[in-house]
Amino acid sequence: MNIGIGLIGLGGITQKVHIPDLLNAGHLTIVAICDIDPEALESTRSKLGLPADCCFEDYRDLIACNEVDAVVIATPNHLHVEMALETVAAGKSYCVEKPLGLCARETAPLVKATQEAGVKSMVCFSYRYKAAARMAREMIRRGDIGKIHHISMQYLQTWGNEEADCPLVWRFRKEYAGTGVLGDLGSHMVDFATFLTGRRFIEVTAQAATLLPTRRGIRGDGVGQVDVDDFCNFLADMEDGISASFQTTRVAYGRGNYQRFEIYGSCGALVYMLDANGGEVDTLEVCIGRAMSETGSFKQVTIPEKYRTNQMRSFEDLLLGREDGCSATVQDGYESMCVLDAIERSFNTRQWVSL
Repeated sequence: MNIGIGLIGLGGITQKVHIPDLLNAGHLTIVAICDIDPEALESTRSKLGLPADCCFEDYRDLIACNEVDAVVIATPNHLHVEMALETVAAGKSYCVEKPLGLCARETAPLVKATQEAGVKSMVCFSYRYKAAARMAREMIRRGDIGKIHHISMQYLQTWGNEEADCPLVWRFRKEYAGTGVLGDLGSHMVDFATFLTGRRFIEVTAQAATLLPTRRGIRGDGVGQVDVDDFCNFLADMEDGISASFQTTRVAYGRGNYQRFEIYGSCGALVYMLDANGGEVDTLEVCIGRAMSETGSFKQVTIPEKYRTNQMRSFEDLLLGREDGCSATVQDGYESMCVLDAIERSFNTRQWVSL
């Protein structure tokens, strides 16, 4: 069985991640592409060897294309819901980049429409597909570390710092992004915490700020105002008495794409780590048992091959009805948006906010 995939948005994530993964998927074939940039369209068309009549500047034309069975949406955040709703109306399944939208209220109609139409949905929380994360999830749910007491997570990037001199791209503008690093990286942390522990957020408190309030224009046309957060720290109470702390920023000097997630239970602990400076390799360290606890010894474990996958392979499995239950649905995306909204309210009001 061959499934025709239409790609909407041909930016960095599509070029670096989605296209390579789709080309390696057994039953998925890229049959149409869409972008508002004619140069991006032509260069991608040439790379993929697609005919000109399969390239669109209007996303509605791609969705209506008969060869397209399912759609991958990788555009700025403010377009996610609009494009996904159009896809659902056409009776087609979709995979959409995170966060699901600008706020929970905006995304609620998409959840309803998707469920009523009976189409398949996936939200691109890409770290669910890291082998170390999947192994950690299984260990936690098997009870290997006992009752979880505390979790702590860092997600740090460097591309927004002063020396990087990144211009005023859409990720720094609230009307297109919704929030800054909170929606960009914080959404991953929120989803990752619920994915690994199986527990929901109950209450949050947060601190955030814009560290670089102005940036040069994309075309060298003066200076523009940044109106979203550059860093965000937040605390959370989660179900079953889990205490959680999170730190994320896009101005962490020297950190390309760095994650560290520590999970402490009643009889063991796990440390998941990913560091772009080490080649984007994800690792898992464990400390389980009295002897290990007394020596404070963590040992890196070998990740079995059965945990290895990627997002588009999982999207293929979803479309073929053989999903493993680990992918994020539109409902998961909505629940993540509810937590992000609460965090944003907290750092604006400087108060604890309940969900």
